[in-house]
Amino acid sequence: MTNTLRNTASGTGLTRWKAGTLLAGIGLAASFFYVKARTKQAEAAHPPQGRFVTVDGVRLHYLERGEGPVLVLLHGNGVLADDFTYSGIIDKAAEHYRVIAFDRPGFGYSERPRNRVWTPQAQARLLHHALQEIGVDSAIVVGHSLGTQVALSMALDVPDFVRGLVLLSGYYYPSLRVDVPLLSGPAIPLLGDVMRYTISPLTARMLWRPLKKRMFAPLPVDPRFEQVSPWMALRPGQLRAAAADNTMMVPAALALSKRYQELKVPVTIIAGTQDRVVDFGHNSERLNERVPDSDLQLEPGVGHMTHYAHPDKVMAAVDAIAAQAGAPVHLRDPRAEALARASESGT
Repeated sequence: MTNTLRNTASGTGLTRWKAGTLLAGIGLAASFFYVKARTKQAEAAHPPQGRFVTVDGVRLHYLERGEGPVLVLLHGNGVLADDFTYSGIIDKAAEHYRVIAFDRPGFGYSERPRNRVWTPQAQARLLHHALQEIGVDSAIVVGHSLGTQVALSMALDVPDFVRGLVLLSGYYYPSLRVDVPLLSGPAIPLLGDVMRYTISPLTARMLWRPLKKRMFAPLPVDPRFEQVSPWMALRPGQLRAAAADNTMMVPAALALSKRYQELKVPVTIIAGTQDRVVDFGHNSERLNERVPDSDLQLEPGVGHMTHYAHPDKVMAAVDAIAAQAGAPVHLRDPRAEALARASESGT
């Protein structure tokens, strides 16, 4: 009798386990097809609006507007180059600059091969080569959030190429970040691949609204940001890129922080005093103390999305650096220079 009860209980437990496994499998399969369909819909509704360049075996997508000295825009984590379009930065800048905004590797329509570790330094190297490929030999670089780490890497590694930096709401020094382990799942080999094609996009979609509020707080979410398609940002490939960048954020800040005093270009640092994503005191104020030629501009009552709150101040910072750095050699007018030299010599 006892053995019979045990066998019955064991069989019931095994049956429940099999049923649970089957239901989990069905759920994952349903999630996979749902995510696949939403990804396809998002890409159909938001096709690439820019150009492509292939360099070092990687195909990159970028937006380009205007003429004049080159201004490069590097977006933060989780968004696309379009973020600078929606904030109004690209249209304002295109009035006086040749503006180039990249989808960083793995974001938007840019590739991110898995055979490389895409540290900020590796991304900066790739983007520098891409800029050379499209005929750029110097540029002012604007970076937002994690894009600031790529901008700083470029300025440190190719100082003759970068004419100046405008850094917005950046993460510059290592600190304890509880969001790193929470948001890094899609970057884990194998398990992350399953997650990012099934449950991760669904979970992130449920968190989309509170995440937006946190980025803009204490200000309300800017209506222009509502143009950002959640499902473009939550596609499996982009989730992996965002998770990988998030994982490397702290060690990248540690490595970069040892080199800030090497910076040889003018730097403007802009940060909101109410930023709930990155502490401005630990990062922006500290960076300003250690960079030889820097200007710190704190925005009271502004959160993480400084380029939405004050796009005019961002452009004023770009203009100030452009004036300080002078015109690029290749954009100078030889005739005007000849006339100026003749005037100076009195002939």
